[in-house]
Amino acid sequence: MMTSYTPSRRHFLRMAASALGLSFAVPGLELKAAGQRGDERAKSFLTIWLGGGPSQLETWDPHPGTRIGGEVKAIKTTIPGVEIADLFPQTAEQLHHMSVIRSLVSKEGDHERASYMLHTGYRPEPTLVHPSIGAIAIHERPSDTVEIPQFISLGDANFPPRGGFLGDRFDAYRIFNPGENGQNLSPLVEQSRQERRLQNLSVVSQSFMRGRKTKVEQTLHQHTVDAALRMMTSEQLKAFSVESEPKDLRAAYGDHAFGKGCLVARRLLEVGVRSIEVALQGFDTHTKNHEGQSARAKILDPALATLLNDLADRDLLQSTIVLVTGEFGRTPNINPLAGRDHWPNGFSCLLGGGGLPNGIVIGETDPEGEKNKPKDPVEVADLYATVLDRLGIDYAKEVLTPIGRPMKFCAGQPIERLSATV
Repeated sequence: MMTSYTPSRRHFLRMAASALGLSFAVPGLELKAAGQRGDERAKSFLTIWLGGGPSQLETWDPHPGTRIGGEVKAIKTTIPGVEIADLFPQTAEQLHHMSVIRSLVSKEGDHERASYMLHTGYRPEPTLVHPSIGAIAIHERPSDTVEIPQFISLGDANFPPRGGFLGDRFDAYRIFNPGENGQNLSPLVEQSRQERRLQNLSVVSQSFMRGRKTKVEQTLHQHTVDAALRMMTSEQLKAFSVESEPKDLRAAYGDHAFGKGCLVARRLLEVGVRSIEVALQGFDTHTKNHEGQSARAKILDPALATLLNDLADRDLLQSTIVLVTGEFGRTPNINPLAGRDHWPNGFSCLLGGGGLPNGIVIGETDPEGEKNKPKDPVEVADLYATVLDRLGIDYAKEVLTPIGRPMKFCAGQPIERLSATV
């Protein structure tokens, strides 16, 4: 039996990519013109994603000398009276740019489900995919000066942020090897051959459109092709490369994918990219927790400290909300394999920039590990209501999903202590 065929957007993306000699499906680009940020800067959202579940006890909430403290010691920071793990001496010198939340709580202890919740503020549902906070940011506050993707994931994240019910075009564009000029962002053939391919593609497109104009327009085929061509000739592509940066600065970030990712993130912020995630995996330390967390800290500490200092020096921190988090924390108790297991019942994150108050510490966990619930618990949804509100987005805005279901961007409320403007 013959069935009718409706051309899909994905089909046209593949056709356009093939014709242009590209080996990727072009991400959603709501792009117009190049331009550098000026004095009136729209806010961006930068997530430093610590995949696997960083231990709060070996990062921002140490309890040295206690039954649960492990081998870590505590050091003073530039926030008076606040100490963090001694694995982060450089970050300790930059902590005044941030606030510390030590009482995040979640009901999800599985990696995939918890990553979903910490990207969206919602628990997973079988019939709906919620958009990540970064996707909401570019949906509600798109830039008209950016010719490259406005939502970018740097590094090899296991569960990258998605557009959810807002649509695939709001998925993060993934750069697996930061600092290498991006993947497939320029033509793979010489100019004359590309021009012939474009002419041939135009003939095919016009022919296919006959009798199907409305359906074809719904695929955003021509929009995608035009956006891809603008991107491939944009000066903003230079933001993906770090070769022009001073050697000492590159060394300070670290000569590895995460360090380069943080440096690229700063360069992307300079050209106005709205949402960025830089991922560092390896925090799932069920065995030899101290060794595993220490190894990650050697990568994270210099890169994060240099990034915060760099953003502040370049007057980008005031226009950039920075969130440092993973999907959950680690258990207070150390297991027989010298590891810590999954713990969503009271974990830590750093939040700052974007005009948020800094130097604030919210919540505390039981230093003896006997109480499952922290003092002054903070729900994930409230964390993201705070972020969206500071981005100038109505966090409680209700939109219709493709099946007509009304959904709020966020079900939480802004954290009162972080609602003041600095």
